[in-house]
Amino acid sequence: MRNKLFIFLALSLVTMILLAGCGTSEETGGTGSEKDTFKVGLEAGYAPFNWTQMDESNGGVKIDRNAEYAGGYDVEIAKKIAEGLGKELVIVKTEWDGLVPSLTSGKIDAIIAGMSPTAERKEMIDFSDNYYKSDLVIVVKKGGAYENATSIQDFKGAKITAQLNTFHYSVIDQIDGVEKQTAMDNFPAMRVALESGVIDGYVSERPEGVSASSANENFAMVELTEGFETSEDDTAIAVGIAKDSELTAKINEILAGISEDERISIMDAAIKNQPAAE
Repeated sequence: MRNKLFIFLALSLVTMILLAGCGTSEETGGTGSEKDTFKVGLEAGYAPFNWTQMDESNGGVKIDRNAEYAGGYDVEIAKKIAEGLGKELVIVKTEWDGLVPSLTSGKIDAIIAGMSPTAERKEMIDFSDNYYKSDLVIVVKKGGAYENATSIQDFKGAKITAQLNTFHYSVIDQIDGVEKQTAMDNFPAMRVALESGVIDGYVSERPEGVSASSANENFAMVELTEGFETSEDDTAIAVGIAKDSELTAKINEILAGISEDERISIMDAAIKNQPAAE
């Protein structure tokens, strides 16, 4: 009887060890998988930097846990960085306001979303070297009262807005007598508001302005000879990275290998390939 009990206990112990071993193997496998990915956050709604599309055409990348795909300039830059890091690119579609919290909490590895490395953001996260730089413009209705404006002061009395929590919104205060409207969550919403006449214009960057006027024949992009006062960081675009991350130096090295001509070519292709409805 004792022998049978001993054998039973021995078998039970072996079974427990084997099960524990399997559990460890699975956990290790999961961690290894995480280390092989480069998770990039973007809102997929800021053409031509990033947008949402329904298939993988024009280099679209499937969005994590989503049937849709992401495309655009940011996605192409993200591909190059992921390739340089030797990792699989994973696109995590994230609302603009959620990008920095997602980065600091570790849900994503980087923000590649047309984000400017402003002083305020630098207090929370680090940034790579710039991967794009552009000027501010105002998108208006074609044929309207503001299409031929040359100075920001020509927008006195105009209903102007910009995206929430961006420096685009703060510069509106430089326009004397402007009717500053409530900031909006995203660019598609601003385009709808402009189309319907709720606003007279919105502040954006030149690539988005080109995108908007290309996608909608009723829109015009106003490039100003007397424009907004901005800092270099305001108009630059960089990769957002967690504080003191080892990725910063590696990403800078990869970005340094992308020539200015190649960056222009990538942006021109993004403008050409943007979805008409974006």
